[in-house]
Amino acid sequence: MPTILHINASPRYANSDSLRLARHFIDSVQAAGSESFELETLDLFAEGALPVFGRTAAAAKMAVFSGQDQTPEQIAAWESARAVFDQFAAADAYVFNIPMWNAGVPYVLKQWIDIVTQPGWCFGFDPENGYRGLMEDKQAVAIHTSGVYSPGVPPTFGSDFSSTFFADWLSFVGIDDATHVRFAPTVVNGDVDGTRKAAEAELTDAALEFAGKLSAVGTLQLVNV
Repeated sequence: MPTILHINASPRYANSDSLRLARHFIDSVQAAGSESFELETLDLFAEGALPVFGRTAAAAKMAVFSGQDQTPEQIAAWESARAVFDQFAAADAYVFNIPMWNAGVPYVLKQWIDIVTQPGWCFGFDPENGYRGLMEDKQAVAIHTSGVYSPGVPPTFGSDFSSTFFADWLSFVGIDDATHVRFAPTVVNGDVDGTRKAAEAELTDAALEFAGKLSAVGTLQLVNV
């Protein structure tokens, strides 16, 4: 059975617009006839959701790539990081809800990205051809929200390094089948309800194609059994 990994990068629970839209999309995927899938949710702001990737983990990483033995502490740190990656790699499709924080992504999402994006895991490197993403044949939907910034506003209303960074990361790790939906009911346009309905409609449409591809994955896995 195919798996969707929903990664929630908002700490606001019921007050989160990005989370509500992510749930709307997942419900739309189910309504589109793709009920036979497993849904796993990773709440990045939940206590203990992510391991610390500090000095010990960094030393463990360098020990792996230099062929040195790891200390017991380094082994534990590297295994904790690998468990986060294994959850990511095991999924067939992804739903990300990403509120903009200070023109960028929330720090916990960046932490998660830095944990899973390791050579030999998410990407490979060739001295002649450069980087190559290893997370192929997967699809993702990313929902971006902001309260002030919106495309087309004057520079004094902010900049968007969030969606551009995240789109680049998806491409870097090999997830080229990605849909980005924005919800930006800013103080500039003022049309909160209309903007939300437009985002929901866009997500409902995207769910049809998403569900079709997910069903194809399930059929392929059944044939391969």
